[in-house]
Amino acid sequence: MDYQDFGHRVRELRRQKGLTQEELSEEVGISASFMGHIERGTRVASLETLVALCNTLNVAPEYLLQASLNNDSYPIPQGLSAKERALLSRFLHMAEATVRGYEE
Repeated sequence: MDYQDFGHRVRELRRQKGLTQEELSEEVGISASFMGHIERGTRVASLETLVALCNTLNVAPEYLLQASLNNDSYPIPQGLSAKERALLSRFLHMAEATVRGYEE
């Protein structure tokens, strides 16, 4: 698991939303100190915290976990913003599910 990349993505999305660590941590239900550790990659978010982060930041879990997943089938261009990458990732997964539905 690449915790530093995970934390970097959380920080990037938080800043894009104009939130402080304190504001995001309050919405997620964790301490501001723990949020700082998550963003630095020095502590591990629980599954509950991951879900709360995704809901609050309006992003799919695979975006936050991207560096730790085998995404060879979906290379996401790095020149896109975090929001654009997340939307593209969702689109590709939905397209794959649709194609699978027609194959069955």
